[in-house]
Amino acid sequence: MPRITERIDAITRIGPECRQAAPPCPRSVKIELTARCNYACTFCARSYRLREQKDMDRGLFERLLPQLRRAGVEEIGLFYLGESFMCSWLEEAVRFAKRDRGFPYVFLTTNGSLATPDRLETCFRNGLDSLKFSFNYADEEQFEEIARVKPALFAAMKANLIAARAARDRVAAETGHRGGLYASYIEYDGEQGRRMGEQIAAIAPYVDEVYALPLYNQADLVASGERERGWTITAGNRGRLGALRDPLPCWAVFTEGHITWDGKLSACCFDHDGRFDMGDLRQQDFLTAWQSAPFQELRAAHLRRDVCGTACEGCVAYYA
Repeated sequence: MPRITERIDAITRIGPECRQAAPPCPRSVKIELTARCNYACTFCARSYRLREQKDMDRGLFERLLPQLRRAGVEEIGLFYLGESFMCSWLEEAVRFAKRDRGFPYVFLTTNGSLATPDRLETCFRNGLDSLKFSFNYADEEQFEEIARVKPALFAAMKANLIAARAARDRVAAETGHRGGLYASYIEYDGEQGRRMGEQIAAIAPYVDEVYALPLYNQADLVASGERERGWTITAGNRGRLGALRDPLPCWAVFTEGHITWDGKLSACCFDHDGRFDMGDLRQQDFLTAWQSAPFQELRAAHLRRDVCGTACEGCVAYYA
């Protein structure tokens, strides 16, 4: 199985075949089982509640996945901007995607606090290929300050990450299916970066790979507050540290689909307010929305490296 960083780099690289206003079907799509989250992180604009945050209708999910697979999607992420372990049927969603609809690669990202060993083991038994923990806090005190929830959840998050290794290995020994287990962290500046190093060293033995991400501005919705902390913000989604991409053209509009809980196809991996809606998949099929006129116009602007006047302007326009 390729390393998770190799998969990430393959998605964030815009190949020649995708550098067009109407690119082919993306290899990867993320689908939002729920927009809810039990954290309220200061660096995540989800906590502003700029759009409704509900769960996806299970019937809609089960209608969308066969369509995505027929279109040519190979990698399905069962998350988008919410915390998928808040979805009561997450484990069944994994099984449906992997066993019933035959997606070659089913992946998931979690904050870890609700990812208990029993639930994780079921996910791996149902065919989950990749589980990544977002681990972005140096200690319990900082966790309470940034995630803005009870500090006890920090210990739960860390304990679940450590226990995930045994759950994954148990499934692998019994069934032969060995899902990947990963962690990412935000590489903050200065003292915060040094504090994070201790936590990363503690969790690294329990995962297959750890990688760092920049602190994103999330479509220019959270930059000001984090700059007040003295942290450096990066515009757009430039991928992971070690393989950063140019802000323009942004890979997210060319190589990966993002579907919200209510069936909207979004052009942005940080669509917290609905301004990036490119189509309604309750009324049109995925490929029609993927190659819709609004989406083509937005991609053409990215290819010109001039997104002034588009939904992307506030995020990356000053890099043009």
